[in-house]
Amino acid sequence: MITGIGVDVVHVHRLEHWIKVPGLLERFFHPHELETARSRGHGMAVSLAARFAAKEAFGKALGTGLKNIVLKDIMVVNRHNGQPEIQVFGTALAALKQNGANKIHLSLTHEHDNAIAMIVLEQVDEKQAGCCHD
Repeated sequence: MITGIGVDVVHVHRLEHWIKVPGLLERFFHPHELETARSRGHGMAVSLAARFAAKEAFGKALGTGLKNIVLKDIMVVNRHNGQPEIQVFGTALAALKQNGANKIHLSLTHEHDNAIAMIVLEQVDEKQAGCCHD
């Protein structure tokens, strides 16, 4: 059963600015996300913009926004085939459980100055979930 959907767009220029502000990225991104983005060189801002859009879309899918959620508790990673997936911990996991969902579907795209993320939250049989970490 679908429990929520969310979509968000982030302008890449916003993240290009954030990259220049000492300590700002560490407030919003999990260390693994930052490591992955930095490995992309010139693609760092696009990578971070897509990940930030995913965090915003997650809040919209919850129906509550990101109130009381630590953004570093939402981590976007890529599977071995490049497909993005979202993992949640701590405050984000608590919000997901409150929503009733246990599976998160994520799609990311970007073109020129924009990065877009779409999230679908679903309640499925526990064996199929695989999104959440206690």
